[in-house]
Amino acid sequence: MRADCLKVTDVWEDALAGRRSFFFDDSRGAEFSATRGSHVAVAGGSGNSVPTPRAFRANDASIAGDALLALGILLATASQLRLGNLPIGPGELCLVIWLILMLVRELNRLGPPLTPALLRLLLFWTVFAFSLSLGFLTALFIGQQYDPRWVLHDVMAYPLLVAVSCLSVVDPGAKLRLRRVSWLLITFGTASLALQVAAGWKLIDIPLIQPWFWERFRGWSSNPNQLSLLCAVLALISLHLAETATRPSGRIVAIACLILPIYVGRMTESDTFTLALVASGPIFIVLKLRAWLSERRNVIHFAFAWIIALGLPLMLASFTVVAAMDAGSLVKELSKNGGKDLGQESDLRFTLWENAMQLGMDSGMLGLGPGPHLKIPASILRAREDTEDQLENIEHPQQSSAPNFEAHNTFLDLLTQGGMIAVLSFVWILGVSVFIAYKARLAGLAALICGLSIYCMTGLIIRHPLFWFSIALCLVAEGGPQRIAAKEKARGFFS
Repeated sequence: MRADCLKVTDVWEDALAGRRSFFFDDSRGAEFSATRGSHVAVAGGSGNSVPTPRAFRANDASIAGDALLALGILLATASQLRLGNLPIGPGELCLVIWLILMLVRELNRLGPPLTPALLRLLLFWTVFAFSLSLGFLTALFIGQQYDPRWVLHDVMAYPLLVAVSCLSVVDPGAKLRLRRVSWLLITFGTASLALQVAAGWKLIDIPLIQPWFWERFRGWSSNPNQLSLLCAVLALISLHLAETATRPSGRIVAIACLILPIYVGRMTESDTFTLALVASGPIFIVLKLRAWLSERRNVIHFAFAWIIALGLPLMLASFTVVAAMDAGSLVKELSKNGGKDLGQESDLRFTLWENAMQLGMDSGMLGLGPGPHLKIPASILRAREDTEDQLENIEHPQQSSAPNFEAHNTFLDLLTQGGMIAVLSFVWILGVSVFIAYKARLAGLAALICGLSIYCMTGLIIRHPLFWFSIALCLVAEGGPQRIAAKEKARGFFS
C-alpha cells in the first residue's frame, strides 16, 4: 500500500514539476567572402512502461541532459567536423540523442502542460507548415523546377527544429533549465573557441580541419559567417547572464566568457557581426537604464542611471560629429578587407534580393515551398572560374537547370518558400520574443534578439538551433530576473 501511494505521488510530482538546425547548413551561398578580390559563394502519453532516463527525470534536474543540448547547439555550426558529405556531425548527433531521450521522458508523464511558451511555438510552427505546404502546391501548379537535394535538406531540417524548439519549453520549469543550458553553452563555447584559435595559430593540429578561409577565420565551420553567428550569440548570452547573475562569481565568469567570442567574431571579419554588436550595445544600455530608473529603492542604480541619462545626449552628439567628419574611414575600419569589395558585394546582394522579391510576386505572395529558389548569379560563376586554388571543406550549389541558390536574407528567403504568411509569422515570433524580454526588463535578451534580427538581413538563420534556443530563452522569460534569482538561490544553482 505504501509503495502504491509513493508511485501515485511521484506521478503527480512529475506532472506538476516536469522539466522539460537542426541540420543547419549555410553552404547554399550563405557566405559572400572577399577572396583575393573575388566573391566566392559558399556557400504526451500517460503510460509508464518505458523507464525514464535519470538525466531527464523532472526531480533530478541532472546536468547530463542539459549538457547534451548545449553541445548539440554549439557543435551544429562545426560543419567541418561532419564525415564526408553527410549532413550529420557531432552537433546533430547530440541533438538527436537529446531529442530521443526527451521524447522517452514525455511518454512517462501524464502529458506536457500547455505553457504560454509552448503555445506560441506551436502556433508559429502550425502557420509556418501551412505556408510551406501552400507554397509547394503553388509551385506544382506553375511548374517550378526543384533541386531535390536542397529541398530534402529543408524537409528534414524543419520537423527536427520543431521538435527541438518545442521540447525545450515543454514544461513549467523550462526557465531554469534553459538558464542552466545557457551557462553550459557559454562555458563550452569559450573552450571550443579557444581550441579553434589555437588551431588557427598552429599551436595544435586538428586533422582534416582548415581553420582559415583565405584571410578570414572560420574555425570548425565551413565558412566564417557560421562562426560569426555563433560568436554573436555566445557574446550576447554572456551579457544576459552577467546582467542577471545573483552572485559576484557568476557575474565574473559571464563577463570572462564575453571576451573571447568578441575577439573571434572580429577574426571572422564578418560585417554582420560588427553591425550586430554595434546595434545591440546601445539597445542594451537604453533598456538597462530604463530598468534602473524604475528601481527607486536601489539608490545607487537610480543615481547612476540618471547620471548616464543626462550625459548620454552629449556623448551621442560628440560621436555624431566625429562620425560625420570621418564616416568613410569608419566604414572601412569596420568592414572586412578594408571595405575594398564593399560596393561589389552590396550590388550582388541587392541583385539577389531584387530577384527574390520578383519571385515572391510571381508566386502570388504564396511562396514555392521548401528549398532555395534563386539561380546562381553570373558574377559568382565567373568568380569561381577565375579562382584557381579553391579551398577544401566547402560545399556550395553547382550550376544546374533547377534553381538552388538563396537570397541571403531570412525574410526574402521565407517569402520565396512560404510567401507573406511565412514572413508575417516569422516577424510575429520575433516581435513576441522582444516584447517578452522588454516586459521582463531583461535587456540582454532583448539585445540578443535585435542582434539576430540583423543577421536575418544577411543570411537564412531560421534553420539554426542557435536561433531557436535564443527564441526559447525569451519566450520563457516572463517573470523577470527577480523570480530567476529567487529560484536559483533556493536550488543552489551557480549564478
